[in-house]
Amino acid sequence: MPAYARTAFLAVLALAAITVLSGAQPQSAPPPAAARIPAPAPASARIEADSFQSTRTYPTVAVPVRLRIPELHVDSRLQDLGLQPNGAVAVPSSPTVAGWYERGPRPGQPGPAVILGHVDSHTGPGVFVNLSTVRLGTLVRVDRADGSTVMFRVSRVSRVPKVSFPTDLVYAPTLDPTLRLVTCGGSYDHSRGSYRDNVIAFADQV
Repeated sequence: MPAYARTAFLAVLALAAITVLSGAQPQSAPPPAAARIPAPAPASARIEADSFQSTRTYPTVAVPVRLRIPELHVDSRLQDLGLQPNGAVAVPSSPTVAGWYERGPRPGQPGPAVILGHVDSHTGPGVFVNLSTVRLGTLVRVDRADGSTVMFRVSRVSRVPKVSFPTDLVYAPTLDPTLRLVTCGGSYDHSRGSYRDNVIAFADQV
């Protein structure tokens, strides 16, 4: 083969090799799925999503208005209680009336509904004078504004010093509807004019 022909042939081979090598280069990888911007949904899909309504509904629980514990001779209307200026839960204005902490769950809602009452006063016994003697299994009835009644059963009774009140145990959220009845107990501190302990009855919905 003449020299000029070999040169032309080698040039063609070199050009072919360059073409093959350049064709073998990998293409740029597509961006990861998380980085891709989805195309906007059709208008019809957006309208359907906006008009979606869940088939699951939850019953509305009315506010409590009365507390009844026949075994303890308790039959009291319920006063709504908020917070005192120092952040503590307010107490009922009358020793013979129980109060429901209105910033917590309503009786029958998931969580601990808390009802407070006095044990006594200068004029006589309070609404929860016998709470410390309540027996396990005692039924507690709470009447609500819509005429319904929810029932609880006492499962535990504790007496704790006021200085170490178990706030988390009483007010912490629970998955099931529960009830806490709270009053004073233990010995009387004359220097402070109050009892040294709290009595707490824990009850679960029946």
